[in-house]
Amino acid sequence: MSTAEINWFTFENAPFAERSFSNAWLLALATYGVGDVVTTIALLYFVPEFTEANPVVRFAIESFGGGGFLALKLLVFYACLGIAIWAGLMAKDKLMFYGPPMVLAAFGALVTIFNLTLLF
Repeated sequence: MSTAEINWFTFENAPFAERSFSNAWLLALATYGVGDVVTTIALLYFVPEFTEANPVVRFAIESFGGGGFLALKLLVFYACLGIAIWAGLMAKDKLMFYGPPMVLAAFGALVTIFNLTLLF
């Protein structure tokens, strides 16, 4: 396959700004990736009275430990990233471009706040 045949995803012809894309995903990473992970680990490993309420996450933790939890988080994160890139750049759909990181950021913020209320 020659380099002329390869069709890479770039922001050159996209109707969206690269900076806003990066900022949206940094917010999702901060809330869903860091906030939720840290508070969930703190609850599950340092407060013995609590267990994971989500059955899928509970199964991943019981089967594979903390690595299973992180792998599941990465799977969701990368699936949403793939949807945003594919639908946003291919279909030039603004909702699908900014929707997945904003949904992850909102969900991560809510779960982080909920976990913090349980911790304190």
